[in-house]
Amino acid sequence: MTKKIYTKFRKGFMLALSSAILLSCNNDDFFILPDRGGLDAEGLWNTEGAVNMHLNKAYELIIPRFPYQTIPSRFDIHLVSDEHFLASNGSYGAQALGITGAPLNNHDIRYTGNSYNQNYLDNRYMDIARCNNAIKYLPESTIADAVKYPMLGQYYALRAMVYLEMVKVYGGVPLVLEPQDPDNVMTDGRSSARACFEQIVSDLNHAMEYLKDVKWGGSDWGRLTYEAVAALKGKALLYWASPQFNPLDDPKHPHDASRWQEALIANKEAYDIGLAAGRRLVEEYSMIFQIDGASNPETLISRPYSSTEARRGHDEERKSRPRSENQNGSPFLGYQPTVKLLRAYPMKDGNRIDEPGNYTFNNILFWKDRDPRFEATMAYNGSVWELSGKEGRRQWNYEGATNGGDLESANWAVYCKKFTTPGLAEASVPYNDGRGGSGMDWIEMRFAEVMLNLADCANETGDMATAKDMVRQIRDRADIEQGSNDYGLGRIASIEQMRELILNERMIEFSFENKRNADLRRTRNWSKLSGEFLEVYQLQVFGVNNDARRDTIAKLQTVVNETTGEQFRDRLDLNDEETYLKYFQPHVARPQETNFRAMFIPEYHNFYTFHNDFVRRGVNIETTIGWEGGTFDPLDD
Repeated sequence: MTKKIYTKFRKGFMLALSSAILLSCNNDDFFILPDRGGLDAEGLWNTEGAVNMHLNKAYELIIPRFPYQTIPSRFDIHLVSDEHFLASNGSYGAQALGITGAPLNNHDIRYTGNSYNQNYLDNRYMDIARCNNAIKYLPESTIADAVKYPMLGQYYALRAMVYLEMVKVYGGVPLVLEPQDPDNVMTDGRSSARACFEQIVSDLNHAMEYLKDVKWGGSDWGRLTYEAVAALKGKALLYWASPQFNPLDDPKHPHDASRWQEALIANKEAYDIGLAAGRRLVEEYSMIFQIDGASNPETLISRPYSSTEARRGHDEERKSRPRSENQNGSPFLGYQPTVKLLRAYPMKDGNRIDEPGNYTFNNILFWKDRDPRFEATMAYNGSVWELSGKEGRRQWNYEGATNGGDLESANWAVYCKKFTTPGLAEASVPYNDGRGGSGMDWIEMRFAEVMLNLADCANETGDMATAKDMVRQIRDRADIEQGSNDYGLGRIASIEQMRELILNERMIEFSFENKRNADLRRTRNWSKLSGEFLEVYQLQVFGVNNDARRDTIAKLQTVVNETTGEQFRDRLDLNDEETYLKYFQPHVARPQETNFRAMFIPEYHNFYTFHNDFVRRGVNIETTIGWEGGTFDPLDD
């Protein structure tokens, strides 16, 4: 006979996970659980293997995946930006940018989760509950200190990661730091941003204490390290110092310059710790995501994958590839670059495309003489994009183009090749039955981010030399030429100029790595996108009408070497403007989708609000100011 019991969360990790429900529903029925036949083992926290299983599940739930691998309901709100075309699908991300549909309402922001189970991103407070249980009970464990304290350090760091991500979205969130049960219900409501950051930094300090001098073996790759946690602490304090939480012109919340000094110290420490641990930039920018595991010196936080181990893979290779090397599958809109991103890359000497220098920007041949990261990331018409082991393979993107006999997707003038694997056979691209795909690791945080975080802090505290040095190293790695303007840095003389350059540098360096949305909100530039259009390039061949264009396509695809299969187009020098215009029209910005508008993002969207279920069924959860019925100001102490 099934009996109902009130479960205390010390008893077993499977039952303990239900603590997360508390914050989502103030209803005791959620805490009356059926007896599981003795599954609530008292010895969980004294058993190393059991705790490791519990910890591994925490990693599975908390360490980010590839951005488009799992997109819960309305989660595209947190993925869209001005760097890619995901919002053109017209869903909630499009509403977040204001380009179509009704404005976002209180019920649309579901980052905290809207389900009560143990799946990735379904409920962030369930993730926190898992960490809370370990932080509460591991110190009392009989497991040897040398084993349990590194475990404890990881739980502290993982909890801090979840809270940091939620604070970035909501500003201030309920701080649940203890296991919950029906006799101990957390009722304090939302905490201020200040209180949240203090807790995040405290957790990371504990994590650094417990992980110092800990070295993981090869089988533990992916576990958080001392240097990774130091980088997280620097990142958290960067956010606390940045305009999203530290406005420059808000009389109610005066700017606090001392926060930048604190962030500078933390990020310099993270940089030094990283160097001492052997972290550095990968020599070739194009190889960053090609080098997996411990062999990659730039990786700080990653999610390891495998193409051969069951249920350890992903389908991102398929989402990036063109039809011709993708078993006729379509690429994903989130990997289609906007015109704005394409124009953000400087020239080969580091100067902006609108600045004088050793190279002149050509609006028709927009890829010519650009920052080498452009070539490493973008596959434009006629460019070399080696796929499926085909050495020297060229990608043709004009409307009506075929590659290898397969018709390419319409209106894709430029692809992202950052997450594709040159040697992976086309037949191995699909991820089916838990196996296949590339097995490429997702890198959530790289050493380059620590460097740009340090550059940001140094600039804001008046240390222009350090700020420039960090950017200079990153541009030197990218093979940008020093030129006559110091990698494009020579004319930068003010904090404001350097601030703008660093934000643009982040857009380039971390393109398609899901940093842009948060960067724009952190710097209070999110609402400043208003008035801009989300545009991508499209390309047609030369011809005054459809028949003439069909003739041009036929000529371009005429085989001129039967032995090699070489076509007429393969012999064209597309860096010669006269030759190019003989066969192709200039790229044009693709017209907006029907009824799509210029972007419009209200300023109060710097902080989102909790969805209605969380507010109405939770405990003292106020709505964020600016939103309907909003009374909670995250910046109030």
